[in-house]
Amino acid sequence: MNRLAEGIIANSRVVLAGLILLLMAGWVTYKNLPKELWPDIQLPFIYVMMTLEGVSPDDAERLLARPMEQQVRTIEGLKEFRSHTYQGGASVVLEFQAGYDIDKALDDVREQVDLAKPELPEDTDEPFVQEVAFSRFPVLVVTLSGDVPERSLRTLADRLQDKIEGIPAVLEATMSGEREELVELVIDPLRVEAYGLSLDQIGTIVARSNRLVAAGTMDTGQGRFAIKVPGLFESASDILEMPLKVSGDAIVQVKDIASLRRTFKDPDSVARIDGLPAIGIEVSKRAGENIIETINEVRALVAAESQAWPPQVKVTFSQDTSKQIRDMLGELENSLITAVLLVLIVIVASLGLRGGLIVGIAVPGSFLIGIMMLAGFGISINIVVLFSLIMATGMLVDGAIILVEFADRCMLNGMDRRAAYAEATKRMAWPIFSSITTIIAAFGPMAFWPGTTGEFMKYLPITLSATLFASLLMAMIFIPCRDGASHVEHEWAEPAHVAAGASVLAEVLHGLAFAGQLLAPEM
Repeated sequence: MNRLAEGIIANSRVVLAGLILLLMAGWVTYKNLPKELWPDIQLPFIYVMMTLEGVSPDDAERLLARPMEQQVRTIEGLKEFRSHTYQGGASVVLEFQAGYDIDKALDDVREQVDLAKPELPEDTDEPFVQEVAFSRFPVLVVTLSGDVPERSLRTLADRLQDKIEGIPAVLEATMSGEREELVELVIDPLRVEAYGLSLDQIGTIVARSNRLVAAGTMDTGQGRFAIKVPGLFESASDILEMPLKVSGDAIVQVKDIASLRRTFKDPDSVARIDGLPAIGIEVSKRAGENIIETINEVRALVAAESQAWPPQVKVTFSQDTSKQIRDMLGELENSLITAVLLVLIVIVASLGLRGGLIVGIAVPGSFLIGIMMLAGFGISINIVVLFSLIMATGMLVDGAIILVEFADRCMLNGMDRRAAYAEATKRMAWPIFSSITTIIAAFGPMAFWPGTTGEFMKYLPITLSATLFASLLMAMIFIPCRDGASHVEHEWAEPAHVAAGASVLAEVLHGLAFAGQLLAPEM
């Protein structure tokens, strides 16, 4: 420790240049680090949703929920499951053990759901399997509204949805409030009766149409080719010209007994803004992406696309989580500035102006170096990290205060500044190290907190440990160099050292310029 302290003081200019580089790199890292509202943790929940039109809650329990429960209950790692039935369907929520591989669990659930499909009623829609993750929660909702035809509004929303999903940082864009488009046959009962048809017969024929028929291949002895049986409807004429009955040379087609019109399914919900029909697009970002930059890209895309829209179409943004992130970042920066000012006031009142300025450097320096460590761990800025940084503000100056106070006492006893800070670094190294590691040890067990709460709260001890370790570096390495820098200034005042000082300054500036070139692409 003695050699380390002497080496730090002797090479104070190099150490201070390193501190400047670290602060620059920390600031760039803070600006470029992804920022999101909630930590991206794996929630141990998977839900399965089954839909059967018209089924009652009692029948959904017997026909949908129970067959699915019998299959999923054998999945490895399953902690418990809960079923919920409602008018028109049922859902099963599965909770797995904390820390279990959610990707493997998702594959196992999908496999068991496939095995349960034959036990479900034939008219049941395809079961929907989805994991619960913070990254799938919408970060922005883009709503299109206006006094325009519903089909026009739906067309604009479809195009905008495709463009938004083309943004690399966007995970998915889901529309809400829209109705699925379909074609509707309006049958004339008198014509049906005149042609000797029945509604059941027509329904059976229509149900057997619009299907992809695999006809196999034909071997001619000289080669083999695939046989294609056209069976899918591609236009309205395909539907209207579909034969229903053949009698000799006479053919009864759909257009003889019915008319065709394009329409929409009956709405399950209604979306309106200011009394006008609306369609919302819920935007979710990918895990690890910067929420502020992602929302800015979406807003810029919508602004560019809306230039070609009718003036009646109005765009509304809601649930913008980037605003909350900006507010929290503003509060953090305000808290940091307030903390530095309060520390300066308290330290200046107790240690004097010089000591207060030295200790005040420890707070922003520890923050920036700690943020670099968080970036190395792959941790983004979120609400827990911000709370931890604010909570750590008052803990970052303990080591600096101890060191500066001891150095001041040594200087009062007749030591010069270089010797005083070297002695303080030697004598106070273990007390400062013990003080900081004690705080880290107090919060350390939170990193092993089990369950979903533990996954959520582990960011607190990690953030505190990183910033406190950075404060240890500030107290033991960089703050003692302040006296070295003062000593160098006195030496530079002598003519014999002007040339050497200019040479060292040129080397430091060259190093800073080179570092700026490296950091420029990241900025």
